[in-house]
Amino acid sequence: MVFNSISYAIFFPIVVILYFALPKKFKNIHLLLASYFFYGCWNVKYAALMLLSTVITYFAAILMDSYGKKKLFLSISFVLNLGILFVFKYYGFFIDIFNRILGGNTPTEALFILPVGISFYTFQALGYTMDVYRGDLRAERNFITYALFVSFFPQLVAGPIERSKNLLPQIRNHGEYCVCNLVEGLLLIFYGLFLKLVIADRAAIFVNTVFGSMDFTGTVMMLGALLFSIQIYCDFYSYSIMAKGSAKVMGIDLMDNFREPFLAVSIVDFWRRWHISLSTWFKDYLYIPLGGSRKGSFRHYANIMIVFLVSGLWHGANYTFLMWGLIHGILNVCSHFISRFKNKEGIISRNISRLVTFVLVVLAFVFFRAKTISDAFTFIERMFSTNGATIAEAGLNIANLYALLVAVLILLVVDILKYNSVDVKGRFMHAPTIFKGAIFFALIMIVVIFGIYGVGFSESMFIYFQF
Repeated sequence: MVFNSISYAIFFPIVVILYFALPKKFKNIHLLLASYFFYGCWNVKYAALMLLSTVITYFAAILMDSYGKKKLFLSISFVLNLGILFVFKYYGFFIDIFNRILGGNTPTEALFILPVGISFYTFQALGYTMDVYRGDLRAERNFITYALFVSFFPQLVAGPIERSKNLLPQIRNHGEYCVCNLVEGLLLIFYGLFLKLVIADRAAIFVNTVFGSMDFTGTVMMLGALLFSIQIYCDFYSYSIMAKGSAKVMGIDLMDNFREPFLAVSIVDFWRRWHISLSTWFKDYLYIPLGGSRKGSFRHYANIMIVFLVSGLWHGANYTFLMWGLIHGILNVCSHFISRFKNKEGIISRNISRLVTFVLVVLAFVFFRAKTISDAFTFIERMFSTNGATIAEAGLNIANLYALLVAVLILLVVDILKYNSVDVKGRFMHAPTIFKGAIFFALIMIVVIFGIYGVGFSESMFIYFQF
């Protein structure tokens, strides 16, 4: 079940109506059952795996709170949870590494199908145990409350990776029905559908064709790289705001996961704006414990490299993701180093920095999308070729290319307004009812008319589900 599916359009209203109809003492039980049903629609067996992770971290936190020996129980929690993650996600990858080093021939096939969202809920649960370990909060004694924190269905399979200090109190206090929450939540959901169905899934047709063949002219290859960056942004951003919108309808606020990342003026600035819940997780639970920037320049830069290599590995068990992490690590180190010598920027140099940052991000995403590192270098090399197939053979006709261009321009205008501190959502919420209705009607019609749908409405998956 995904947000852009008929099944979710049926499931979500039923869950919301029952949530507000039930007495408070039953609300969290209802949401917990709904969340496990939602996850069970992917694979019932792996719901048991999520429950196991929940039980481990629940008791680890209570034991840390009650009996001391915090390092011991924290270590047990991390070893067991990361061990599960390793078996399901990284077994084949590391066996391949050992085979290459030792000349072995052990089969590298994954032992199991990767459970959807395992990296997200594992990191959310481990972040909670770290908070208890540090004394930032007391262990949650109510198992229903904690289990819902780990499994809350809007953000379960692709984030944002919520913090216990934000989500747990809201779960305890229960969301209240409010027309404003309903309107704001639906706005986020419909805007997310616009980003997913009109932009991301349309761009995916072009991107899959170009990356699948790589026998196009340099201009088309460049456009393919550009459109993949737009695709992954709209795909992941759309999921994040639909998750936020779904939670908002129930009176629960989730964190923002993106803040206009393609308007960043440096790579460091980009990572303050891209996948914020993951980048701040690594900052708080890996970078700072490693020493951050407190132990000299060498340790500072080494810590940055460690964080981005781990971030690359978090995204997938493939050398391409490690390479992507390595590239961003190097770019971040360079950005930090250069910033020590830069004076205050003028508007021209700031826009040049923004353009350079965007180009570097787009090139790095080639490694994220390619099947192998060799394919990524071949793709970049082909960007400078004058021979090959033309844009007419890249999967989208002129009408679809124009539709994509207009949709991207709408996204760009909204992002520029938000970047310049224009409260787009706030202005919408304070607008006359007739204006709100017109915007909703326009969004629905755009999604219905220009959305990309498979045969028989075969909804497409979100890219970050694989992580």
